[in-house]
Amino acid sequence: MPDAPRHERRTKIVATLGPSTSSEEKILSLFEAGADAFRLNLSHGSMADHEARIKAARSVEKRVSRPIAVIADLQGPKLRLGTFVSGSVELKEGQEFRLDLSQEPGDEKRVGMPHPEIFAALSPGNEILLDDGKVKLRVIHNGPEYAATVVVAGRSLSDRKGVNVPDIVLPLSPLTDKDRSDLGRILELGIDWVALSFVQKPQDVAELRKIVEGRAAILAKLEKPAAIRYLPQILEAADGVMVARGDLGVEMPPETVPRLQRMIVRMARQSGKPVIVATQMLESMISSPSPTRAEASDVAMAVYEGADAIMLSAETANGQYPVEAVRMMDRITRQTQTDPEYFSVLAATHPDLERTAADAITAAANQIAETIGAVAIITYTTSGSTTLRAARERPPVPIICLTSKIETARRMTLSFGVHAIHTADVQSFTEMVKKAVMLAERDGIAQRGQRVVITAGVPFGTPGNTNVLRVAWIEDEPQKR
Repeated sequence: MPDAPRHERRTKIVATLGPSTSSEEKILSLFEAGADAFRLNLSHGSMADHEARIKAARSVEKRVSRPIAVIADLQGPKLRLGTFVSGSVELKEGQEFRLDLSQEPGDEKRVGMPHPEIFAALSPGNEILLDDGKVKLRVIHNGPEYAATVVVAGRSLSDRKGVNVPDIVLPLSPLTDKDRSDLGRILELGIDWVALSFVQKPQDVAELRKIVEGRAAILAKLEKPAAIRYLPQILEAADGVMVARGDLGVEMPPETVPRLQRMIVRMARQSGKPVIVATQMLESMISSPSPTRAEASDVAMAVYEGADAIMLSAETANGQYPVEAVRMMDRITRQTQTDPEYFSVLAATHPDLERTAADAITAAANQIAETIGAVAIITYTTSGSTTLRAARERPPVPIICLTSKIETARRMTLSFGVHAIHTADVQSFTEMVKKAVMLAERDGIAQRGQRVVITAGVPFGTPGNTNVLRVAWIEDEPQKR
């Protein structure tokens, strides 16, 4: 048997690593509490810190004999104001306030905003949000080096607060010089997923893909209104998406975020791409050993909607109760998935199938598993496409992903219901079936006398070629490797 127990949840948990969770033993504790993947937030900490965490996560992977995904979350452009003479000012509703390119410290009448790209894109009537939306300005008139605004909502505003411009697509690459430097190093270290911040259009994803060159999967963070407008195209361009609700809730009315979250999860599932719901899920557990009831409901709602994964950020990166936060998210998720109506709700939102043999076989595998009472669906895959099709069905039984590529095994750990196993390649269909049933028994998913459903692409090694389905028994005599 493997060294660590299998996580029995269908929805996966992503834990962000940081000062509270940098050691190998702490990362192991997070895994044992229920984390399936680990995120590195490259907006904070040094590259040396992140390298050490990647190495620690890989050591944990060896200790537990489970593939573990590591996600590198790029910082992206950071739009910020300049400074004030006195460190802060008080802005009042109705007053005029000027933004410009000057580096001189600001006052109650003006402040520098060193981003000519913003001025170039503005028009009268556009809104500018400062300090996560706590201050709202409306543009009266503007030029290439300034914007004259009126304060719509005011309060105290201090040095270097963030700037958001929700109404327009900014002529900015999502990749800064820092991001390009970070990418070079993390790709050398064998990162599994790269999360791209500041995505506005599908071309942003394409820009990153040229650099990555297949060395990692790409996760598009949906945090800009423009990304929502281009969502179908972004889903096609990326390997997965993240609902970054914090920034999305700044640039869009908060009341729209729950609806958008549900829409994104549904569309990602239709595309067969993993979707992570992130930000502020158990935020009170940064400093408290238990969450609020509203936070527990928020986690459960993402699970009911069918998200592939849910994510903890500051709760595990620098919170006081990182292991407890993962354990709580695990408990909420497992409890939600015991609801008798849970899988019927997912079935009611089943995506339309494409008119392909691969989709037909995958859908049939799910139906057959339910009809005959099979205990698992086993997918044999090289690229992961066969497994992703199975995950899109949201079956009530585990999906075992067998692959000879460790990179594929790690990436699949983000997908709904997938238990990934890195195993040696097979030479024949008969060998594949024998190995499948042996590993299902070895990992405690199936017992002798039970049945499993197996899907694969033949000839082996042909990406996206799901064309075989087989029902197999776990034999009375254990299989030998």
